[in-house]
Amino acid sequence: MEDPTVTPLSNQSSTRTLHSSSSSQLSLPPNMSLETLTPSRQIDRMINSNHYQSPSRSIYSDRFIPSRSGSNFALFDISPPANSPAEGREDHSSAYASLLRAALFGPETGVMPPGTPEKRSLLMSPPSRNIFRYKTETRRSMHSLSPFEFDDAVPGVNHSPVKAPRKIPRSPYKVLDAPALQDDFYLNLVAWSSHNVLAVGLGNCVYLWNACSSKVTKLCDLGIDDSVCSVGWAQRGTHLAVGTSNGKVQLWDASRCKKVRTMEGHRLRVGALAWSSSILSSGSRDKSILLRDIRAHEDFVSKLSGHKSEVCGLKWSYDNRELASGGNDNRLFVWNQHSTQPVLKYCEHTAAVKAIAWSPHLHGLLASGGGTADRCIRFWNTTTNSHLSCMDTGSQVCNLVWSKNVNELVSTHGYSQNQIIVWRYPTMSKLATLTGHSYRVLYLAISPDGQTIVTGAGDETLRFWNVFPSPKSQNTESEIGASSYGRSIIR
Repeated sequence: MEDPTVTPLSNQSSTRTLHSSSSSQLSLPPNMSLETLTPSRQIDRMINSNHYQSPSRSIYSDRFIPSRSGSNFALFDISPPANSPAEGREDHSSAYASLLRAALFGPETGVMPPGTPEKRSLLMSPPSRNIFRYKTETRRSMHSLSPFEFDDAVPGVNHSPVKAPRKIPRSPYKVLDAPALQDDFYLNLVAWSSHNVLAVGLGNCVYLWNACSSKVTKLCDLGIDDSVCSVGWAQRGTHLAVGTSNGKVQLWDASRCKKVRTMEGHRLRVGALAWSSSILSSGSRDKSILLRDIRAHEDFVSKLSGHKSEVCGLKWSYDNRELASGGNDNRLFVWNQHSTQPVLKYCEHTAAVKAIAWSPHLHGLLASGGGTADRCIRFWNTTTNSHLSCMDTGSQVCNLVWSKNVNELVSTHGYSQNQIIVWRYPTMSKLATLTGHSYRVLYLAISPDGQTIVTGAGDETLRFWNVFPSPKSQNTESEIGASSYGRSIIR
């Protein structure tokens, strides 16, 4: 029999006749007409099956809809309502929709779907915080499994996994005995050259230790009436400057173990030296700083006056345009190439300023450390003449050195903990605290590759530490500290 609903019809009268005859042939109930069996009506009945029950038979489809009657709602902290079956299904669907919406779009989307006031109240209720979360927490974050944005996402904040901190060996990989290494805060007796040679002042002698061959060479002996107060390598070449207790500065050619010249000008001991190309700066207990051009015949070409006590710290900036000086008068001064008076004066420290370091990463960034009564590391912007930050280390700051490879720095300390600290800048979080010296860690130098530091103390030892990564592989851990540990004597 051909389907009457798809038969071409000519007029309305024939349509009414066909409806009446078809109804009688199909034996439909009195309250149902053929219009209710059209495809659109059937689809509506399938969608609204929760609200309409067929009087004659159940309607089936090819979609599987599981029953939630046996679901464990306690897993999501959802209490099943004690309503009629039809109302229960509607409430469960609304609660699930609100939880799903909150999980996908956040609890405060500001979008309210259409519905009855009861449904709106359900959707406005705060969702359970245990949705999509197991009772037993796993170590892996559930955020990493979600294809959506985090609920607590903040603009400008990186939610990528936090990189594990670099492992720094807690023990030195080499220890050298250094007899007669003085325990004097105001001296600078250790320097590491660009040719990987370490110079150490021991009493009235200077010794050279080749880091490649471990060969020890005695460079000079000042005699019984003099002693070494400071050593400093030229930036390039093999020339070494030696400051003495008699106020003189000797210049040595280390490759030939030959003295080039002796320069005078200071009345008291020379405890600080700093190179800038062919310009050698020397700071003395006589409160003055002398600039010496080793190419000129004169002993010095300029004299800088400003400190009221012994000059114990000197460092040139990496562009060789600014010289920072620290003194026992608790002052930190900055000089330019042409001035005889300081262009910047910083008076915030409350103890002697020996520890000075310029950042190789940011122009004009200067770090300084104070003595026992101060204990602070301070950071300055010499370009804007501003004090940036201050970190109280808890003990005397003896030395500072900045890493060339990463934005980190090392500080060595005296009273009362005698420790070595590796800091990450600018957060100033501690990456490692190294101990081993039994006296104040007064001396510090860094290797030419920027990976190793050497520290010296009044316990008459030099200790070598691997603290910084290489410039090529900043995330790999160096194993040299564990494999080449040894102890020998430097003379």
